[in-house]
Amino acid sequence: MNEMTPIPGLRILVVEDSFLIACDLADELKAAGCTVIGPEPSVEQALKSIDGVTLDGAVLDVNLRGERSFPIAEHLATRDVPFVFLTGYDSTTIFPDRFRDSPRLSKPVESKLLIEAVSRFAEHRQ
Repeated sequence: MNEMTPIPGLRILVVEDSFLIACDLADELKAAGCTVIGPEPSVEQALKSIDGVTLDGAVLDVNLRGERSFPIAEHLATRDVPFVFLTGYDSTTIFPDRFRDSPRLSKPVESKLLIEAVSRFAEHRQ
Protein backbone atom coordinates (compact mmCIF):
# COMPACT_ATOMS: atom_id res chain seq x y z
CA MET A 1 0.00 0.00 0.00
CA ASN A 2 2.94 2.40 0.50
CA GLU A 3 3.24 3.00 -3.23
CA MET A 4 -0.26 4.53 -3.32
CA THR A 5 -0.83 8.23 -3.06
CA PRO A 6 -2.09 8.96 0.42
CA ILE A 7 -5.31 10.94 0.49
CA PRO A 8 -5.63 11.99 4.12
CA GLY A 9 -8.68 13.71 5.44
CA LEU A 10 -11.17 12.87 2.70
CA ARG A 11 -14.59 11.81 4.02
CA ILE A 12 -15.78 9.07 1.67
CA LEU A 13 -19.15 7.32 1.65
CA VAL A 14 -18.93 3.64 0.68
CA VAL A 15 -22.10 1.91 -0.53
CA GLU A 16 -21.65 -1.81 -1.21
CA ASP A 17 -23.98 -4.70 -0.41
CA SER A 18 -21.35 -7.45 -0.39
CA PHE A 19 -19.93 -7.55 3.14
CA LEU A 20 -16.45 -8.74 2.14
CA ILE A 21 -16.09 -6.27 -0.73
CA ALA A 22 -17.38 -3.47 1.52
CA CYS A 23 -14.77 -4.33 4.17
CA ASP A 24 -12.00 -4.42 1.57
CA LEU A 25 -13.00 -1.05 0.12
CA ALA A 26 -13.24 0.53 3.56
CA ASP A 27 -9.87 -0.92 4.62
CA GLU A 28 -8.14 0.31 1.44
CA LEU A 29 -9.56 3.81 1.82
CA LYS A 30 -8.70 3.96 5.53
CA ALA A 31 -5.14 2.81 4.79
CA ALA A 32 -4.89 5.70 2.32
CA GLY A 33 -5.93 8.13 5.04
CA CYS A 34 -9.64 8.56 4.32
CA THR A 35 -12.43 8.68 6.83
CA VAL A 36 -15.02 6.14 5.67
CA ILE A 37 -18.73 6.72 6.12
CA GLY A 38 -20.43 3.31 6.07
CA PRO A 39 -20.06 1.00 4.34
CA GLU A 40 -23.81 0.99 3.77
CA PRO A 41 -25.59 -1.91 2.04
CA SER A 42 -28.70 -0.13 0.73
CA VAL A 43 -29.99 3.14 -0.70
CA GLU A 44 -32.10 3.82 2.39
CA GLN A 45 -29.27 3.21 4.86
CA ALA A 46 -26.81 5.26 2.79
CA LEU A 47 -29.16 8.24 2.61
CA LYS A 48 -29.79 8.06 6.37
CA SER A 49 -26.07 7.84 7.16
CA ILE A 50 -25.18 10.98 5.20
CA ASP A 51 -28.01 13.19 6.44
CA GLY A 52 -26.26 16.33 7.68
CA VAL A 53 -22.79 14.83 7.05
CA THR A 54 -20.12 16.64 5.03
CA LEU A 55 -18.69 14.38 2.33
CA ASP A 56 -15.80 14.74 -0.08
CA GLY A 57 -16.93 11.89 -2.31
CA ALA A 58 -18.54 8.48 -2.58
CA VAL A 59 -17.92 5.00 -3.97
CA LEU A 60 -21.25 3.51 -5.08
CA ASP A 61 -21.90 -0.08 -6.06
CA VAL A 62 -24.50 0.14 -8.84
CA ASN A 63 -26.48 -2.99 -7.94
CA LEU A 64 -27.47 -3.30 -4.29
CA ARG A 65 -29.33 -6.62 -4.12
CA GLY A 66 -31.44 -5.68 -7.11
CA GLU A 67 -31.82 -2.04 -6.07
CA ARG A 68 -29.87 0.58 -8.05
CA SER A 69 -27.74 3.21 -6.30
CA PHE A 70 -28.84 6.01 -8.65
CA PRO A 71 -31.03 7.75 -6.01
CA ILE A 72 -27.87 8.17 -3.90
CA ALA A 73 -26.01 9.56 -6.91
CA GLU A 74 -28.89 12.00 -7.53
CA HIS A 75 -28.75 13.16 -3.91
CA LEU A 76 -24.97 13.58 -4.01
CA ALA A 77 -25.16 15.50 -7.30
CA THR A 78 -27.57 18.01 -5.73
CA ARG A 79 -24.97 18.55 -2.98
CA ASP A 80 -22.12 18.82 -5.52
CA VAL A 81 -20.41 15.74 -4.05
CA PRO A 82 -18.38 13.72 -6.59
CA PHE A 83 -18.77 9.95 -6.81
CA VAL A 84 -17.56 6.92 -8.69
CA PHE A 85 -19.68 3.90 -9.55
CA LEU A 86 -18.48 0.34 -8.98
CA THR A 87 -20.01 -2.16 -11.33
CA GLY A 88 -19.68 -5.67 -12.60
CA TYR A 89 -21.68 -4.69 -15.68
CA ASP A 90 -19.97 -4.04 -19.01
CA SER A 91 -22.84 -2.21 -20.61
CA THR A 92 -23.86 1.39 -20.20
CA THR A 93 -27.48 0.40 -20.87
CA ILE A 94 -28.29 0.12 -17.17
CA PHE A 95 -27.17 3.70 -16.55
CA PRO A 96 -29.69 6.53 -16.84
CA ASP A 97 -28.62 9.17 -19.36
CA ARG A 98 -27.67 11.55 -16.56
CA PHE A 99 -25.04 9.12 -15.25
CA ARG A 100 -23.93 7.45 -18.47
CA ASP A 101 -20.65 9.40 -18.49
CA SER A 102 -20.03 9.29 -14.74
CA PRO A 103 -16.72 7.84 -13.56
CA ARG A 104 -16.88 4.11 -12.98
CA LEU A 105 -14.64 1.28 -11.95
CA SER A 106 -15.13 -2.36 -12.87
CA LYS A 107 -15.32 -5.05 -10.22
CA PRO A 108 -13.16 -6.50 -8.94
CA VAL A 109 -11.46 -3.14 -8.53
CA GLU A 110 -7.70 -2.88 -8.12
CA SER A 111 -6.61 -0.93 -5.05
CA LYS A 112 -4.47 1.40 -7.13
CA LEU A 113 -7.39 2.34 -9.40
CA LEU A 114 -9.71 2.87 -6.44
CA ILE A 115 -7.25 5.19 -4.70
CA GLU A 116 -6.57 7.10 -7.95
CA ALA A 117 -10.30 7.62 -8.50
CA VAL A 118 -10.91 8.76 -4.93
CA SER A 119 -7.87 11.04 -4.92
CA ARG A 120 -9.56 13.04 -7.70
CA PHE A 121 -12.23 14.01 -5.17
CA ALA A 122 -9.60 16.15 -3.39
CA GLU A 123 -9.27 18.29 -6.54
CA HIS A 124 -13.01 18.88 -6.46
CA ARG A 125 -12.81 20.05 -2.84
CA GLN A 126 -10.31 22.85 -3.54
